[in-house]
Amino acid sequence: MRDFPPTVTAFTGTGRHEPDTRSPFRFLWWLVGEQRDLVLAGSALSVLWMLPAALTPWVFGRAIDEGIIGADPARVALWTGVLLLITVFGAGSGVFYHTVVVRSWLIALYGTTRLVTHKSVQLGHVLPRRNPTGEVLSVSGSDGDQFGGFIEIVSRAVGNIVAYTVVALIVLSTSVQLGLVVLLVAPLLVLTSAPLLRPMGRAQTRERSRDSELTSRATDIVAGLRILRGIGGERIFGDGYARQSQRVRHAGVRAGAWQAGVESVGVLLSGMFVVALLWLGVLEVRAGRLSVGELVTFLGYALFLVQPIRVFFELAQKVTRALVSARKAVAVLSQPDPWPQDRQAPLPTDAVLHDLRSDFRAEPGLLTMVVSATPDDSAALADRLGRYLPGDADPVPLDAGEDLGGRAARRARQEAEQRRRDLLGRDATRARGPWQVQLGGVDLALAPVEEVRQRILVSDTGAHVFAGTLQEAVDPHARLTRAQAEQALHAAAAEDVYDVVPGGWQGVLDERGRGLSGGQRQRLVLARAVAADPEVLVLVEPTSAVDAHTEARIAERLPRVRQGRTTVVMTASPLLLHRADRVALLQDGRVTDVGTHDELAARNPAYRSVVLRGDAAPADPDTDPADPHAVLDGTPTTEHEGSRA
Repeated sequence: MRDFPPTVTAFTGTGRHEPDTRSPFRFLWWLVGEQRDLVLAGSALSVLWMLPAALTPWVFGRAIDEGIIGADPARVALWTGVLLLITVFGAGSGVFYHTVVVRSWLIALYGTTRLVTHKSVQLGHVLPRRNPTGEVLSVSGSDGDQFGGFIEIVSRAVGNIVAYTVVALIVLSTSVQLGLVVLLVAPLLVLTSAPLLRPMGRAQTRERSRDSELTSRATDIVAGLRILRGIGGERIFGDGYARQSQRVRHAGVRAGAWQAGVESVGVLLSGMFVVALLWLGVLEVRAGRLSVGELVTFLGYALFLVQPIRVFFELAQKVTRALVSARKAVAVLSQPDPWPQDRQAPLPTDAVLHDLRSDFRAEPGLLTMVVSATPDDSAALADRLGRYLPGDADPVPLDAGEDLGGRAARRARQEAEQRRRDLLGRDATRARGPWQVQLGGVDLALAPVEEVRQRILVSDTGAHVFAGTLQEAVDPHARLTRAQAEQALHAAAAEDVYDVVPGGWQGVLDERGRGLSGGQRQRLVLARAVAADPEVLVLVEPTSAVDAHTEARIAERLPRVRQGRTTVVMTASPLLLHRADRVALLQDGRVTDVGTHDELAARNPAYRSVVLRGDAAPADPDTDPADPHAVLDGTPTTEHEGSRA
């Protein structure tokens, strides 16, 4: 049977498959319910796998009493055949059991990844505001593996419980005293480990939290490695990563110590149980109440029962660890979608895009550029135009106060919970109220967010290049012809990206485009935005990492490819501004002047101070603005790639 990895049809995160995030325990129960068929099949096969092992000591005892002591070769042959039959049956059941549980493990693992992916797509830019990156990655990876182990131990525990019960019944039928020992002692042994489970759970939670923090730190370092090298910050951040990794190690050692304590208690008590059961069996033989064969049977059961007891201890450990993981998963998957789902107002086409806060207007079909002395103001305007929540909040840690104790820890958790509620409240208020950005007089809040995303595309400096082929990077939805894709590369002056990637369109890019320079990545992102051909395209500093020659080519080609389509560019580059149909000057979050580049440079000192970096006269209209050596502010433009902020 070749069906691995299995196709995950559940865990869609929608409809009846919506995860139950009311509590960690309910989430684990939901996981079991999503795979009820496989869990039932695994439990049944586990029973069939364990029962032959449970019956083996009884068959041995019968063979000794009836065949060997009774000197009956026929009975010996009979019980030998029975032993062979149950052994073959148990082996076959074991093969099918492991096939089923591996499948259910993979479904739990990849299903968790699918849930996290669905939630990430649903929330988009909102998710990093609410959960640290490391938490999200850890839930998708290591926690999914814990859920797979939880599903596996549940089905295995069912088989062991049934086998344990069968053994107890067999022992009861032979000796009531020994049967009661079997029935009562094992649960008592498991309960003795209960006091260790709570500190073990706390230690595992601490380890899990520190590990996710380490993952977040690693992703930040990888994302900013080029910048860190440029400023000589590798050692500083490397030392910080090393310190955090040591904290993870210490937490792991402590969690491992508690886990080892639970396991050692299980080994010790199960061994004592075997000795006690064997001692009682010998006493029964001396009293004449047991035969030699029955004593051998008890000896076999004493050794066999070690396995179910160990499984019960393992069940307690894995349930504890799964609850830790479920608590983290619930924190990610329970994040509410801030966007209302009942908005149906259609947005008009070829209409004015108007931001009421700043009074910025983007006329349909024109190339409008926004100049601001404060880049955060223009970036905030771009977020509003695309109906994105502002990125002004850091995610709240899920385990605040973990290194504190007593009242300090409780106070830290309460403060973190209050911050989380405040953040959710602000997001809900902002997302569900009037957006104060109108397209043709219709507020964006009245339209479904999916339609806004389709009609208005915002490409900012935080846009990523994902791992995959160059074709997928430019045309992720596979909608373009080759000529259209080449046109997008040409408009972004990114033809050299095609040349440097081995394999052309089918050449593979690393995650975040690590094999490309900063300017090449930026131009690839620009090509992807141009290729999408949205009705309204908003670009934030699209040439901040390219040299003047390349910027001049982009300034010439972008208006041509976007002719007749509404385009908004946040920039202070004279090369781009020369090509704008309209330029808006943004001061203190408000539009204070509108005109062409030459008009604003001639009449507005504030505009000149931002664009021309001084109070110089505007450039000669006869000077070719596309010439990268044109004197625009009294000094030649000779910027190199990556030289701008």
